Amino acid sequence: MKRNTIIIIAAIVAIVGYCMSSYNTLVGQDEAVGTAWSNVENQYQRRADLIPNLVNTVKGYASHEKETFEAVVSARAKATQTTVDIDDLTPEKIAAYQKAQGELGSALGRLLAITENYPELKANENFKELQAQLEGTENRISTERHKFNEVAKTYNTSIRRFPKNIIASMFGFEKRPYFEAQEGAEKAPEVKF
Repeated sequence: MKRNTIIIIAAIVAIVGYCMSSYNTLVGQDEAVGTAWSNVENQYQRRADLIPNLVNTVKGYASHEKETFEAVVSARAKATQTTVDIDDLTPEKIAAYQKAQGELGSALGRLLAITENYPELKANENFKELQAQLEGTENRISTERHKFNEVAKTYNTSIRRFPKNIIASMFGFEKRPYFEAQEGAEKAPEVKF
């Protein structure tokens, strides 16, 4: 009788220990997804913060390109107003966020194309520095989006594997969506002057 009681208690302790360990692992992975999302937003914010400086620098040289400047400012406003809460992350909301950021990237492309008409602007150190900062930010955005997808993949895999899927469903851990390529991203953009 004593031996059976010890075996039952040991089994219960092992199960409780596994459940606690699994829960803590899932919490850590969920937090990692939130951190990765914050890093993505941080890089988009960095780009939004650089844009007014870039626009003002180019404006000084190309004062008659008003339509392009307005498009950049409008796209920046829309992109900074579009936010997604990590607790309410859905594929649709990521797509809307990505669309607003894509429109901003497109407007920036038109702004940078203006520089071809202003050789003295291309030689301006302020413009060169801002352009380098913007290019670096675009690379950082891509890197952070990739990291977000990797962390989300690890988390999503973990909550779907047996027996953690039981613990995940008991405590409400849900699958996180991924960043996906924008529609038409397979085609290279065409620059016209």
